[in-house]
Amino acid sequence: MLIFPAIDLRDGQVVRLTEGDYDQMTVYGADPLAAAASFREAGAEWLHVVDLDAAKDGGQKNFSIIEKLAKESGLRLEVGGGARSEESARRYLDAGVFRVIVGSAAVENPALLEALAAKYPGRVAAGVDAKNGFVAIHGWRTVTDIPAFDFVSRLPAQGVDTVIYTDISRDGKLMGPNLEAYARLREIEGLRVVASGGVSSLENVTDLAKMNLYAAIIGKALYAGKIDLKQAIAAGKGEIA
Repeated sequence: MLIFPAIDLRDGQVVRLTEGDYDQMTVYGADPLAAAASFREAGAEWLHVVDLDAAKDGGQKNFSIIEKLAKESGLRLEVGGGARSEESARRYLDAGVFRVIVGSAAVENPALLEALAAKYPGRVAAGVDAKNGFVAIHGWRTVTDIPAFDFVSRLPAQGVDTVIYTDISRDGKLMGPNLEAYARLREIEGLRVVASGGVSSLENVTDLAKMNLYAAIIGKALYAGKIDLKQAIAAGKGEIA
């Protein structure tokens, strides 16, 4: 299982939210490139980036920073936030981003998701954020009546091979991931599952790795010093029991 350290961007700064609440934001640094460099030094090969400004209000406010990360960090980037049209998604990919994450647009415009997945095979993921079992959109502010598991189960038929699934209730709270949800999602054929939200210990990483998930995202636990990234990468590979 791969480990994706996370950088969330707001106004160009590295931040973390608690349960997706923009009013519960902690700033961890003003230099995203420095954060990325520290992750690479620890052995990371991937970087998960979310443009929180774009997720909330649209646009691609932090695009220049993301482009610089893609070209200078030495890491493969997957990026969420701001991919609400083919043009905006293509802009990320043309800038060197390896995988673009379609979130709100995947719910509101499934035809766009299908078109992108067909045009850029293997480079488009669906970002599914769940609150109490239902899909949430627009920076987690709007909870739909769509059951999250039902939505995810339809993704392979749309040509999507990767899902980033976030349990909002766990995000930024260091309370462990929703293992039951990931065990269920893992049973969907043709879909690579990326666990996001709540990963806060090496034990959590080991538990997820035993499920043979594709990857796990670690954010706040790294910044809070709860997890050593080098050890987490080893645990993801099964090198730490």
